[in-house]
Amino acid sequence: MKYNEIEISTDETYFIYKGEKIFDKNFIKVLKFHSVGLSPVCDTDGWYYIDLQGKEINKQRYKRAFGFYYKKATVVDKKGKWFHINTEGEQIYKNNFAWCGNFQDNLCAVRDFDNNYFHINKEGKQIYFEKYRYVGDFKNGFAVVKLKNYLCKHIDYQGNDLNGKLFIDLGVFHKSFATASNKKGWFHINKQGEALYSQRYIMIEPFYNGFALVETFNNTKEIIDERGKIIIKI
Repeated sequence: MKYNEIEISTDETYFIYKGEKIFDKNFIKVLKFHSVGLSPVCDTDGWYYIDLQGKEINKQRYKRAFGFYYKKATVVDKKGKWFHINTEGEQIYKNNFAWCGNFQDNLCAVRDFDNNYFHINKEGKQIYFEKYRYVGDFKNGFAVVKLKNYLCKHIDYQGNDLNGKLFIDLGVFHKSFATASNKKGWFHINKQGEALYSQRYIMIEPFYNGFALVETFNNTKEIIDERGKIIIKI
């Protein structure tokens, strides 16, 4: 079986392949299979992982378990400690955290036990000195971080400030542009932190093949292009 052809039931308690139930078993909860051919499942003993034959990879049980990204998965042990494991079920570093995200671009967002956020590498080591109020996943080389003063900026893989600009809120870069907000509202920026147009909105979406949905302060929705030109009023 191919991992991406296995579906989960509507109630998320068993797996389906080509319209038929497989493994002849119901679980309390299942998550989808990832490219490593493993899926997190939960029964009365807790969460664990099964392979494409429905066999558990080891006897370890967790309070929570999540899917594999870059051959690493986030788990929570019975004491509430978060960390990452490899496809053999082994913890990949010695550190434990209060929360872990998923590895993206081979780096991962975590929260320590003092409620600080930062990014770690596959050895579990923080990749820069600073700690933040919050951090998002890396995407296309950059991540959004929220500083202690509640403002946001973009950083690169080394933790360097991308453009020296601070915003009230930020989105990740998608095809060279990101969403951003200041006291006047939301807009789109380039990698230099410059606004693409002068208008401001109450809500915007990332550009989708050159166009974005926005909502004005009059609660009307429009489609704009990358220059801010209104294409359609919805």
